[in-house]
Amino acid sequence: MKKILIVDDDEQLRLNLSAVLNEAGYQTETASSGKEALKILEAREFDVVLLDYMMPKMSGMDALVTLRRVCPKAKVIMMTAFATVENAVDAIKKGASDYVVKPFKITALLAAIERALEEAKFEVHLHKANFDAALNSLSNPIRRNIIKLLATREEMRLMEITRELGIDDHTKVVFHLRLLKEAGIIEQDRDKSYCLARDGFKAMECLRTLENYLDS
Repeated sequence: MKKILIVDDDEQLRLNLSAVLNEAGYQTETASSGKEALKILEAREFDVVLLDYMMPKMSGMDALVTLRRVCPKAKVIMMTAFATVENAVDAIKKGASDYVVKPFKITALLAAIERALEEAKFEVHLHKANFDAALNSLSNPIRRNIIKLLATREEMRLMEITRELGIDDHTKVVFHLRLLKEAGIIEQDRDKSYCLARDGFKAMECLRTLENYLDS
């Protein structure tokens, strides 16, 4: 069960959000200030932190900087009633993943939480695989399509892949296959057929996560 820390000086909002998120299947804890939140984060890990932008003594933005150092794996979603482009950009630069504007719809908040969790999942998969190789493989549409294609078949020969991709020049496909092979994303068997390697399946998971994130 994913854990969410709700940080806001408005007690009623904390209680309401906690009830809604618990109902949605999340485990929640609350803090009434940035200082209290940091103490909680030093003792326990959370997947997502909902952090109010404006709070007395220590603002959400001030807490954000320390929070990212104390709990770098947690995804932070800023909650604000005073949204501006400048504030949003500043929050993202300091480590927030997203922000929602008060008063917000619960559906919008839940969507932001899901995006943050997908982002975290994508990062974990990338770090498990070769980071540079995975990014390089996923950055090119032809290589992405090869990975998707091989994910649906046990093995394919060069001309089958070329035909399925609708590319006339098979040497272009060979070039991308070579890059994927060097990256450990695909491999060849004795009869020269191509298939996904172990890291290829991880790359496919990353690709699905990224596409779901971008489509949300």
